[in-house]
Amino acid sequence: MRVMLRTVTVIGLGLIGGSVLRAAARAGHDCRGYDPDPATRSAARDAGDWRIDDSPGPATDGADLVVLAVPPAALPTVLESLAGHPGIVTDVASVKQPALAAVPTGVRFVAGHPMAGREVSGFAAGDAALFDDRPWVLCLDEPTALADWLAVAEFVLALGARAVPAVAAEHDDAVARVSHLPHLAAAALAAQAAGALPAGLAAGSFADGTRVAASPPALWADICAANAPAVRAALDRLIADLGTARAALDAPAPALETWFGAGHAARAGWPPTAGPAIPIPPERDDLLALGRAGGWLTEIAGTRLTAVLPSRPAAGTDGPRSRKLGRAR
Repeated sequence: MRVMLRTVTVIGLGLIGGSVLRAAARAGHDCRGYDPDPATRSAARDAGDWRIDDSPGPATDGADLVVLAVPPAALPTVLESLAGHPGIVTDVASVKQPALAAVPTGVRFVAGHPMAGREVSGFAAGDAALFDDRPWVLCLDEPTALADWLAVAEFVLALGARAVPAVAAEHDDAVARVSHLPHLAAAALAAQAAGALPAGLAAGSFADGTRVAASPPALWADICAANAPAVRAALDRLIADLGTARAALDAPAPALETWFGAGHAARAGWPPTAGPAIPIPPERDDLLALGRAGGWLTEIAGTRLTAVLPSRPAAGTDGPRSRKLGRAR
């Protein structure tokens, strides 16, 4: 049965929540919002054609979809307040296993994470186009209902994003590698510029490698701590890899060139380019196979799902065309 999402409420109107509000309004949804900060509520009221409430109860009452864009530490309390809510609830937290563990029984929850952001924060930094062509992970762990998952996937597609199916544990491992670890590395690199001469000589490579070090330290400390097991494993791999580079400095030149080559090849193959559109059955296993292969949904029309796979396999994988996806074709 198709689930229609007409009324959308966003709780938390910072960068991501404010962007969801703007993008949902752009997509034609009836939008409401709430933020605990009165100044943020005032700014949001002045910014667009939507309803901003002074408390979360009226904002969520009757909403088909509630999007929680609150700090990770606040998520359990907010979820508990939504026990008995008849609509679907989703979130945008960077770590998914703790989010799923906090869901009260009976709440129709679809764990989500848009892979989009900036090093600045606050409602004023929001942008309706923030999610355009960006991956938006939606977790298909049990007991998430497939119909609810498809409804949220259709919503994020309307916001311009790529709907990527995954399970929470695999998501948390992946983002530790490509999101949380880069923040740690950027902070370490930025600290190397201490001193007048290094800071004065820093240019393009320093700027590119340290951009996210300008993000709020408290926020990223909380995110990395929430995903500590996966971040520890990713950090250990990076430390070992840098140890190999250190050893290569004492070896003949080809060893260092070989070390650079692996990263060069991975970066040259990113971002993935979309291959031809393929049909995907609306089944849990087929959708998860799509996500594991690096693919994403592009259209949902009733029970007809369309997806794309990367045009070439990512480095270190067996390629995207699994047997299951081959059958889906």
